[in-house]
Amino acid sequence: MTERPDRTAGRADRILDAAGVLLTRLGYRKVTIEDIANQAGVGKGTVYLHWRTKENLFHALLLRESLRAAESLLDRLDEDPAEVIPHRFQRAVFLYTQRNPLLGALITGNTELLGRLKKHPLQDQDAVVTERYLKTMTDRGLLRDDIPDLLFTLRASALGFYLMDSFTNDGTSLTSEEKADALAHIIRRAFEPPEPPSPADVAATAAEVIQAFRELISSYRAWIYRQDGTEEPV
Repeated sequence: MTERPDRTAGRADRILDAAGVLLTRLGYRKVTIEDIANQAGVGKGTVYLHWRTKENLFHALLLRESLRAAESLLDRLDEDPAEVIPHRFQRAVFLYTQRNPLLGALITGNTELLGRLKKHPLQDQDAVVTERYLKTMTDRGLLRDDIPDLLFTLRASALGFYLMDSFTNDGTSLTSEEKADALAHIIRRAFEPPEPPSPADVAATAAEVIQAFRELISSYRAWIYRQDGTEEPV
């Protein structure tokens, strides 16, 4: 008898939850499929029904964390389209990441936690969405169009806020909210035009970003919850 998709997805999430607990506690190199199966209360064979390799399983885990982050951002955009304005968007991403050690490790390239886990092919779609995001932002006047190498400059400016605690104690007295406010201030002053965008441009930009995120989420979900373990998304 074929399992219902909701049951299969629920079991997959239980396995991924177990993998996330062990990955955070032990790091990629020390976790085995057997460990994950025991933590999830299933057999090793059940894990392999979903993902053929340990690498595939952890790719699914990290993609699921990215998917959930995107869904959280979509909820914010649905409630208030002005969340798409770059300094507000970057602030929300930073705060979400501060609450999620796996996403933090992914952004900062933490090899102690993630080992040498290779980039997943679907992450190339992130680059496409990012380029689409930046073009929409500049075309609609939400980002300045006179900044050389905008993607590199914007990412380098934001990345420092994720990495600083690894190199200095300067921010130990600051809360995550205060760090997020500082990041938002930098983005607002350095990357956005001095005049705020019109409500019409904000609404149009939010609609485009929402559509791009929904397409990305659909691709992620299709790969995470498929059962044949192949590399390519459905």
